[in-house]
Amino acid sequence: MASELHKELLSGNEVWVRNTLKVKPDFFEKLAEAQHPQFLWIGCSDSRVPATEITNTVPGSIFVHRNIANMVVHTDTNLLSVVNYAVEVLKVKHIIVCGHYGCGGVKAAMTNGDYGYLNNWLLHIKDVYRLHEKELDGIADEGERFDRFVELNVQEQVRDLAKVSFIQDKWKSGEFPHIHGWVYSLKDGLIKDLGVAINSSESLENVYKY
Repeated sequence: MASELHKELLSGNEVWVRNTLKVKPDFFEKLAEAQHPQFLWIGCSDSRVPATEITNTVPGSIFVHRNIANMVVHTDTNLLSVVNYAVEVLKVKHIIVCGHYGCGGVKAAMTNGDYGYLNNWLLHIKDVYRLHEKELDGIADEGERFDRFVELNVQEQVRDLAKVSFIQDKWKSGEFPHIHGWVYSLKDGLIKDLGVAINSSESLENVYKY
């Protein structure tokens, strides 16, 4: 019955615990002591893109924030609180903005569809289209345009993250954090590094520098 589906998660948890303890008996004991992740992951909420699974890492390796279409919105206090904690307290070395091909949020932002309350969030993605309208409108194939929009969205979120004042403050005293832009493919499970990496405010327009 549908009402019992949630119990599958609980039983799954028990299986995971047993299997984990067979391999590493002290795993949870050590995990409970503290977390020391080197990475902050800003990804999409899509259930098919779990950060630790697709990178073959274990709990405690990656600090994670997820939202629709992996957006960096400067008025999003949830996002900013996560990033601040990661940078100031956890001292992460790398921040990864990871989008994925086939993203429903990006797809919706390409259309003129009315999605009710979600329209408010999609506006931020539409702004990315506006910035790259000439390039995107020049791609005749809709699938290729969609994929490119996903990539450009990630690139803009990397740049938007670099505009955050407390991240720029960290750069004044060192090279970290490095901000990277990646895209995950649902079709083959591979991650594409877009070659976008920022660890200073030098690439930003002067008006964004603090």
